[in-house]
Amino acid sequence: MAKIAIMGFGTVGSGVLEVCRRNAASIARRVGEPVEVKYILDVRDFSGSPDAALFVKDLDIILADPEVRVVVETIGGTKFAYPYVRRCLESGRSVCTSNKEMVATYGAELLALAREHNVAFLFEASVGGGTPIITPMHQCLAANHISSIQGIVNGTTNFMLTKMKKENMGFDEALKIAQQLGYAETKDPSDDVDGRDACRKIAILASLASGSAVYPDNIPTRGIRQITVADIKAAEKLESTIKLIAWYKELPDGGVSAGVEPMLVPYTNQLANVDDVFNAVLMKGDMLGDVIFYGKGAGKLPTASAVVADVIDALKDGAKIHDSLFWQPAPKREGMLPDNAAYSWYIRAKGISAAVLASLAGPGSPVDEGPEGVSYRMMGATPEVMNAVCEKVSLLGGHVDLALKQMEE
Repeated sequence: MAKIAIMGFGTVGSGVLEVCRRNAASIARRVGEPVEVKYILDVRDFSGSPDAALFVKDLDIILADPEVRVVVETIGGTKFAYPYVRRCLESGRSVCTSNKEMVATYGAELLALAREHNVAFLFEASVGGGTPIITPMHQCLAANHISSIQGIVNGTTNFMLTKMKKENMGFDEALKIAQQLGYAETKDPSDDVDGRDACRKIAILASLASGSAVYPDNIPTRGIRQITVADIKAAEKLESTIKLIAWYKELPDGGVSAGVEPMLVPYTNQLANVDDVFNAVLMKGDMLGDVIFYGKGAGKLPTASAVVADVIDALKDGAKIHDSLFWQPAPKREGMLPDNAAYSWYIRAKGISAAVLASLAGPGSPVDEGPEGVSYRMMGATPEVMNAVCEKVSLLGGHVDLALKQMEE
């Protein structure tokens, strides 16, 4: 019998225990032996739980037990999770995690540590929740060179933008509903609505695609707080919708670029119809062309099922999986990754007339005019040119409140 331990018994950790028990027969068939949770590490009091006998408060108890072959990390964050995972790998135990912040920040280091100690460090659930993305990338698409990735990777903001569009609902009201339904944190939803969650996920995908560490700190990131119902209606006039897009692309000079930002997505783009809490990631391979991954990006059991799938792989294949699942360490660059491509833009400005905005922005067309200001579609401009337009508007006493790139069709 294969014994595993769980670190952190929150939503995902409890889901892992449930999946292991409910699907025990099929898991055993795939592994070749039964899989049992022997320990659960959590500092909280679970003395009233039916599984009270499994709980421990000291990691050393787990590390002292030679029967434990795989440790699941669902603590979250990096303060405790990172040193605990290091100790597990150094002790010769495989680790499976859903912790996107830890993988994005320390992934190269932990992958190298796993290979050094002949164990596995797996993190399928860190990007798409229950939707497989990592494994298809390093196995099914291994013969492809991935040159670009575009995706909706945060279910909370996608749910909110869907509500705003379909129910004519403002940001604050959409956020409140997302919190009531458990999609957004009640105390501090900023990781979701300000784009940091999506940033960590695209950092992981960019690192895997490029083969070299891409750090969240170097990825320009902004969220959806500035989006209004008027913007969404203006997007409809342009036959587009607004989505929070995480993207990565390889540059002609061999460098890489990445970002997280709300963008206008034309109705003809496959991502335009991805609504509610669903995620979708579109990749371009040099042999396959476009491929899309679609499914629920969060939730207790979907995410837990991806973690348990990693447990199965770790027990079956161990360190062999890192023949394809790895990226090289790289020094963190100064400043942000560049983006010098030309885009069409949606601009919303206040304190300036539509005619003056059009004269400053150049080729394009007016979109709307109302209480929130004037909006304009600007054609074929780089971010540098866009910033120059914003400065000119400011010099004339106005202010550009929002500038969104438009994705390709």
